[in-house]
Amino acid sequence: MEDLEDQKRKKKKEKMTLGSLSRVFARGKQRKSLDPGLFDDSDSLTQQSLSDGEEQLDRLQQAELTRNTCMSLWRAGAVQAWLEVVMGMPMYIRACSENVKSGKVLLGLTDEDLELGLGISNPIHRRKLRLAIEDYRRAEGDQGLSKASEMDHHWVATSWLSDVGLLQYSQTFQTHLVDGRVLNSLSRRDLERILNISDQFHQTSLLLAIQLLQILSFDKEALQAQRAKCELQDRDPIVWTCHRVMKWIRDIDLKEFADNLQGKGIHGAVMALDPSFDTDAMAKALGIPNNKHMLHRHLYEEMISLAVPHSSAEQGSEVINPSPPVAVKRFSEERLSMRRSGKSPLRLRANNHSVERGLGFHGSCGSLPREARVQAIPRAIPRAKGSPMHTYKSVEITNV
Repeated sequence: MEDLEDQKRKKKKEKMTLGSLSRVFARGKQRKSLDPGLFDDSDSLTQQSLSDGEEQLDRLQQAELTRNTCMSLWRAGAVQAWLEVVMGMPMYIRACSENVKSGKVLLGLTDEDLELGLGISNPIHRRKLRLAIEDYRRAEGDQGLSKASEMDHHWVATSWLSDVGLLQYSQTFQTHLVDGRVLNSLSRRDLERILNISDQFHQTSLLLAIQLLQILSFDKEALQAQRAKCELQDRDPIVWTCHRVMKWIRDIDLKEFADNLQGKGIHGAVMALDPSFDTDAMAKALGIPNNKHMLHRHLYEEMISLAVPHSSAEQGSEVINPSPPVAVKRFSEERLSMRRSGKSPLRLRANNHSVERGLGFHGSCGSLPREARVQAIPRAIPRAKGSPMHTYKSVEITNV
């Protein structure tokens, strides 16, 4: 209406050859002549908005009915409501209304039908529909819908990615409408070629977060309950979110490095399930300089402590994964073997005046400077004149 009014005014201005005073009167007449029409159109717009609201309410009611009704009993209206409200795919409603008239037809659709008949060119969109249809087909056998059906693409793109620590991919997941069922089907190839996630560690982080959901059978409530239990205690690191890992970093007095984990994709499942994730990987993600040997050693000790149970009461409580994280378990086994052999992980092994890095401790923490790894003397030998210890600097002796 505003555009039409502007066009009429422009035409009248071109025809007018009167002075400024006559133009004022002409505009006043124009306003009076338009007033009744404007009120009439506003009434029609109000009626149209009411009808749209009623139609939307009807769609919501039909979508709610599809949750408890077999797909084979759906009518055309229920199919369209399910596609728009439940699946979040309103862009395909027009093609669906023209080609799919019942739930029985929907159950028989193939990948080729979805692409040619409904015009769905996005492979993830087609996969999402096929997985949902298959889920409803199994639900008709009194099995019920899977827990993954409760994870819609809005939750995945916002809450789940935030917990993983890779919220920068939220728009990509929104565009491809990735929900819980699609998450369960994603592979590294899908992440790289379809979702355009090229970073190898980010791919691993996402796949391990999906593995955690598979361990819990995609039970969102169970995951949230387990995370609530370990929010104030350093237990069950496998369920920790990226934010919980950052809180743990602050709690162990490394708060100046905690914010460096944002956008890195380091969460509890990475710490617990990735065998290649060790102290060096964590220190690199935190941005701890390589020459900060004492900080590396401190981080190493704290990661070991995650494998130690807090109390006998907590040992008896239910946990998702009773075994300690892979990297932490490896560190703990190394320390145990060293203690049994009568050696300390903080003491150098002296054999023929050569340094042996004890069971990977110095290899992972880098506690000795490069030049200090050439020679060392046994503890029992005093520091005589000409001893290699005299060639060390004070800071190197402190590190040793």
